[in-house]
Amino acid sequence: MTKHINLPFDDGGCGWYAALAPRPDVRRLQSRQRADYAVIGAGFAGLAAARRLAERLPEARILLVDAQRAGFGASGRNSGFVIDLPHKFALEHPDPAHKQRLLRLNRAAIAQLRGLIEQHGIDCQWSHAGKYQGAVGPRGQAYLDHFERLLGELGEPFRRAGRQELKAVLGTEHYSDAIFTPGCYLMQPAALVAGLARSLPPNVELLEESPIRRLERDGQGGWTLHGDDGSIATPTLLLGTSIFTQEFGYLRNRLLPVMTFASWTRPLTDAELARHGGQLDWGLTPADHAGTTVRMTQDRRLIIRNTYKHVPRYGRSTSDAMREQVRAKHRAAFLARFPQLADVPFSHTWGGVYAISRNFTNFFGELDQGVYATACDNGVGAAWGTISGTLLADRAIGAGSEQLRDIEAVTGMPSRNPPEPFLGIGVRSRIQLAAWSSRSEL
Repeated sequence: MTKHINLPFDDGGCGWYAALAPRPDVRRLQSRQRADYAVIGAGFAGLAAARRLAERLPEARILLVDAQRAGFGASGRNSGFVIDLPHKFALEHPDPAHKQRLLRLNRAAIAQLRGLIEQHGIDCQWSHAGKYQGAVGPRGQAYLDHFERLLGELGEPFRRAGRQELKAVLGTEHYSDAIFTPGCYLMQPAALVAGLARSLPPNVELLEESPIRRLERDGQGGWTLHGDDGSIATPTLLLGTSIFTQEFGYLRNRLLPVMTFASWTRPLTDAELARHGGQLDWGLTPADHAGTTVRMTQDRRLIIRNTYKHVPRYGRSTSDAMREQVRAKHRAAFLARFPQLADVPFSHTWGGVYAISRNFTNFFGELDQGVYATACDNGVGAAWGTISGTLLADRAIGAGSEQLRDIEAVTGMPSRNPPEPFLGIGVRSRIQLAAWSSRSEL
């Protein structure tokens, strides 16, 4: 039994979510419910798990419950990249087979999302735009050289893009060099999550704004999920709760809650777009991991993302004053890249919490009798959440596949963290050191 659940506490400033059309009325958990399967968390993982269960078991009753609206939480707050390549530290794994498995899984997730978007007409700025990984100076170029070697070992296509191409596409001379990889897709994350939620199979019932505050094992070997105004009894529970998995008593002291922040502009006018001088619909991630991510959306908004914070109390670890400081850092990064747009304001600044582990290992599988989870996305939630949620449903019902064998081969147990206060001191020190070392790339 769990005692107290620290719930999501996301800020109300997410531009992606604010840009959505009006949502249908919310349906909340009320009274005592029974379900063949219950899924907690309506992000990429939970939505994929519920959908897969419904497709495999069309007669089953499946309840998908979230403490917030679908699209308001972490899955709707990322920068909108769906990346096919093994990500950062995973790309450095010594086993080529490990990396190929990750590549297959990521591409299966992309194909799955693309199919759902086409099938259900989800308007989410989905685009096969590829991705730049950009360097500002010598430090970033050294990272690019390393990235090029890793891509060569993986046998994946790429090309170097020099300053002139970057200026023509990005509208800035800030970057000296970049590597372009073609397999990445871009999207509007909150619109995609909301669209996936609207298009769930009929035997999935979505209950939003319905926090689950306590889990309790019942006398028949199943579980009861206790909410504010109702409960759910189920023999099988799937957790798509990422960092909040530890709030239910699992993976305690193994996950690190980190928040990253983004700001975006209002849509550029025709005159501002001409001053920008670049193209629409591109994305750039930093060669230096602690650098700045930049995007231009299809609807003419420029996005700046940087700054990381250790948030042991999730959204409650932040404040308006902290967000103002972050916004000032974003403004400096924006002006360094787009001085010709100095008069264009930011309209929104927001943060989003994700889970990392000290050994960069994702958890996937059974946590307890009748309890299954995918947790710890290590910063690549869209693709990983989609495929891991899908395969978690297969794992829960005993449906084997090559993809399931792949994901079981590349996941494991996140390493244990040191106790507080040493953990917090260490994480904050690492983040500060990374920011200082990467200051020339910010």
